[in-house]
Amino acid sequence: MDANIQKRNALLAQKVIKGLESRNMTGYYAEDRQAALKQALALIPEGSSVTMGGAMSAHEIGLVEALKSGSYNFIDRDAYADRRAAMLAAYDADVFLSSVNAMTEDGELVNIDGNANRVSAIAQGPKKVVFIVGMNKVCSDLDGAMKRARNVAAPINAQRFGLSTPCAKTGACMNCKSPDTICCQFLITRYSKHKDRIHVILVNDSLGF
Repeated sequence: MDANIQKRNALLAQKVIKGLESRNMTGYYAEDRQAALKQALALIPEGSSVTMGGAMSAHEIGLVEALKSGSYNFIDRDAYADRRAAMLAAYDADVFLSSVNAMTEDGELVNIDGNANRVSAIAQGPKKVVFIVGMNKVCSDLDGAMKRARNVAAPINAQRFGLSTPCAKTGACMNCKSPDTICCQFLITRYSKHKDRIHVILVNDSLGF
């Protein structure tokens, strides 16, 4: 990565971490994917029950593979015959893994969901939530974060799921009410009621969508 971009990311991350702290959340900055993996595992004690939403970023840093091969109770919803049972198990998990569709420089987290299993678990249930967030997802303000979530993350996810939504065809949000829409629930996490529950690892890389 270009040294100037790396310096900019490191400086911006400190601003984001201060914003998270003001919102009763904890932030960390990882110089690369390997450092992000090390930080994430430090937050997840061995023996913990761990599950996740659709977080590509957790896969990209090698976290999912490490949990599956380590001494953890990883609840893999894709391995469950009853997918709903796996989703419900998430609410009683020790740790829930996620990313964000976007976040602000001041520490607000923005997520959009179709089935709402991910956003509902972020809001309530699991004892700890660990976010893996590439610096590409940090936006200047809430308006920018919402626009990114709707016009970048949502169209790409609709395309990779093979859905027939207007955004999958145009690449931009059309504010649709399509049966295939994945923009059913919007969650803005602006403050954590419970200290030490939400942890955000900012990674000096482009991760996820």
